[in-house]
Amino acid sequence: MQARQKPKVGGTDAALTKGLRPLTLDTVKVLIAPDKFKGTLTARQAAEAIANGWRKARPEDELNLLPISDGGDGFGAVMGELLAAKPQRVKTLNAAHHPIAATWWWQLKTKTAVIESANVIGLAMVPPGKFHPFQLDTFGLGKVLRAAQRKGAHRIIVGIGGSATNDGGFGLARALGWRFLTRTGKQIQHWTELETLVTISSGEKFPAGQVLVAVDVQNPLLGGRGASRVYGPQKGLRESDLIPAERCLRRLALVLRQQFGSDFTKTPGAGAAGGLGFGLATFAQARLESGFDMFAAQSGLIRQLRAADLMVTGEGRIDGSTNMGKGVGELARLCRAHGRPCLGLAGAVIVTPQTRKLFIQTGALTDLTTVRAALRKPGFWLARAAEKSATNLVCKRAARG
Repeated sequence: MQARQKPKVGGTDAALTKGLRPLTLDTVKVLIAPDKFKGTLTARQAAEAIANGWRKARPEDELNLLPISDGGDGFGAVMGELLAAKPQRVKTLNAAHHPIAATWWWQLKTKTAVIESANVIGLAMVPPGKFHPFQLDTFGLGKVLRAAQRKGAHRIIVGIGGSATNDGGFGLARALGWRFLTRTGKQIQHWTELETLVTISSGEKFPAGQVLVAVDVQNPLLGGRGASRVYGPQKGLRESDLIPAERCLRRLALVLRQQFGSDFTKTPGAGAAGGLGFGLATFAQARLESGFDMFAAQSGLIRQLRAADLMVTGEGRIDGSTNMGKGVGELARLCRAHGRPCLGLAGAVIVTPQTRKLFIQTGALTDLTTVRAALRKPGFWLARAAEKSATNLVCKRAARG
């Protein structure tokens, strides 16, 4: 759950229930499909908490649990479960180059590997506030990619949301054997020295399309909507850091274009995860895809949605950004397109015109308790929020007779 302070507006709003179609069935089929509540609950834990609360109010309803992911934290576990892939462990490095053992997933029959970047170079893998993004890179993720390749993977799916890095995939490329040289032939070791880049020598090769990248945003690499300016501050970049960070990534893109003729700077998702989308497209010939679309296709989401009478989803925070390509927002849009009501639960809710269009009703944990208590026992309070929402649904059905 991402809330740090009590929101000004939140919880269930009577106006949001006006679009709720009458549910006259004795048993309502409910599809429970939350994303993770970042830092507190996995998507699976959130789904189970919602189901537990819902059953207390409406034990007769038929519940179907479908944890979702858009490519960020929790992507590996969600996709691994859908593919019946088994967890694997590999020794690698986090974004600060500290040794860790990271989990990835392996499906033997199809030789498919699933890798979650947040498990390796994510913000949660480094002590908060101890490292500046200039000190972090994606090298450790490259080592996991090589482990999957050594295993004999025909397909490698990488979810890249939630990273602590802003290096454009520079570290990953070095782990794959790429070398970045100055005019004097000196090898560049840190991405903040890329302003001096003159020559690049290529490293390990991946067949085109072998690596599929699940991106949770559509930003380009550079510019006002690029990796550094939009997401850098969330990772610790200060205002004074933005221009030098942008210069380094711009120089990297320029030399790559001059030497190899490749330019993925404007590819949707290139700016995801601090430019890691760009790096994987460039250095691993990866194909970038919407993480939510990838999940939807693998899970048969549309089929399950059509079979349901009501959708319940959720994440750590529902606000204006929910409508900007995040999984929960995309899910709510699908509900509208297929004529299914969608109820949204979150740690905190900021009701905006966009959220009013997406959800027939919202519920916030912070309407039931304090932020501190919600963070301490998120599963308990999420279950309470679900129970309250289910009870309200019963009342509205009874009122309509």
